[in-house]
Amino acid sequence: MLRVHIALGDRIGEESQRLIRSGRLVPDELVNELIQERLQEPDTQTGIILDGYPRTTNQAEVLLGFLPVYGFRPAVVHLMVDYEIIVARLSGRRQCPVCGTLYSLTTKPPKNAGICDLDRTPLVTREDDRESVIRERLEQYEVQTRPVLDFFRKSSVPMVEVGAANAEPRDISLQILGELSAAGIIPNVDFSCVEQQRV
Repeated sequence: MLRVHIALGDRIGEESQRLIRSGRLVPDELVNELIQERLQEPDTQTGIILDGYPRTTNQAEVLLGFLPVYGFRPAVVHLMVDYEIIVARLSGRRQCPVCGTLYSLTTKPPKNAGICDLDRTPLVTREDDRESVIRERLEQYEVQTRPVLDFFRKSSVPMVEVGAANAEPRDISLQILGELSAAGIIPNVDFSCVEQQRV
């Protein structure tokens, strides 16, 4: 959502881009407002996945306060990965600035180094995928976001914790879906169609 505002170049986008470039988090009030606005869109009626939110206990408290209004039952998925692996994976991502396709230098490289397979555009490193920015975000995670996990552990929100450092994406997905199904968050379905993909 923040990237949409950044692309639009509006007030929210300009402020968000300045903060993201410096590795800092966007203020809670602004992010909470964006989430509430987004939840009012028609395509959210059957469910949502929030990635990167909530990042603070304030955001978590606000989220649990307004989710019932929209009829959602929350669950937390915590992917546990060593920080050095995170830095290596994120700093190795490249994106096509035209079509938005993501590549990984180690797990999904382009056919021709530095060039998008689809439209032959030179690939770029996103601002928030620079190593210095990633390490700043990890430092902020320890201070601000780790307490969010403790907050949810003390609440009645179901939590799925997955050791994701060396597991295959399909196995991670199956574990998450299985535990969410067992907790009654999603219906029991055949998960054999989950595809293998890693970026």
